[in-house]
Amino acid sequence: MRVRLRLHYHKLTFLTLALLLAFVATGSAQQTPDPKPEQKPGQKTEKKKPGYTLTVKTRPILNLSLKAEKASMAEVAHDLSTRLNVPVFLGPQRQKETISIEFSELTLEPALQLMSPTVYVDYELDTGSQNPPKPLGIFFYDQNQGEPPSSAVVSGANQTLLVEGNTEDGVDTDTEADKKKEDEQPLRVHYENYLLTVKAKKQPLPVVLVKIGEEIGIPVDIQNENLDPIDVDISKLPVEDVVRQLSPHLKYYYRADLTRADKRALRLVLAEPAKTTQGP
Repeated sequence: MRVRLRLHYHKLTFLTLALLLAFVATGSAQQTPDPKPEQKPGQKTEKKKPGYTLTVKTRPILNLSLKAEKASMAEVAHDLSTRLNVPVFLGPQRQKETISIEFSELTLEPALQLMSPTVYVDYELDTGSQNPPKPLGIFFYDQNQGEPPSSAVVSGANQTLLVEGNTEDGVDTDTEADKKKEDEQPLRVHYENYLLTVKAKKQPLPVVLVKIGEEIGIPVDIQNENLDPIDVDISKLPVEDVVRQLSPHLKYYYRADLTRADKRALRLVLAEPAKTTQGP
C-alpha cells in the first residue's frame, strides 16, 4: 500500500512539473518581440511622402492634375515651379497656408484658378511659332495684395523712334471732311476696350510698332531695323491677334489676370530674324 501511494505521488509531481515548464515556455515565446530587419549598408530610410500628388503632362496639351489634403501651399508651388520650369511667386499669407483640393487633367489657367483666389500669369507670344504662348511667371497672390510689377519677369531695353503724324489720331471726328482726311492718313492706330485697330499704308514696321506702343502704353524694343514698308488694315482685334498678322519676328509679352479675366500688354519686341547656317 505504501508503494502504490509513493508511485502515485511521483506521477503527480512529474505531471505538475511538466505543465509548469510548458506554461513558462509559452509565456516566454509570447513576450519575445520579432527581430527587426537589419538595415543594409548604404540603404536610405524611406522619406515621408508629401500630402499631395501633382502630375504635369505636356501632350497633347499642357494639363495639370492635383490631389492634396492639407498640403503645404509653399511645397506645392515649389513642385509646380520645378515641373513647369517657370518661377512661381507666393504672397506672404499664401506661403503659410495649406491646400486641400482635387482636380484632374485641367489646362493651365483653370487649374491655377482653383489653386488660388488671386492669380496672375505673364506670357511670351512668339509670332514666328505655332506653339501657344509660353508662361514666364505665375503669381499666387494674397487678396488685396495688388498686382505684381510689370518687370517682375519681363524686362529689357527699349528703343524709341520718332513718329511723325497727326497727334489727333484715333480721336472722333465730326464732319465728313474730317473723316475723309483721317482715312487718308498713312498710319492710324487706335486702342479701346482691349481691342486694337491698325491701318498703315507703306509704313516701316518699326514705326508702326512704336505707334502701337504709344497707343497702348508699353515699351517697344526694336532689335531689327528692317525698314521695308508694310500695308495693313486690321480693325478691332485683340493685341495678340494683331501682332501675329504684322510680322513673324515679333515677341509680345502680356499679363493675364485670371481673377478679373482680362489681359494687359507689357512689352513688344521686334527681334532679329533667326540666322540660317549655310552648308559647305
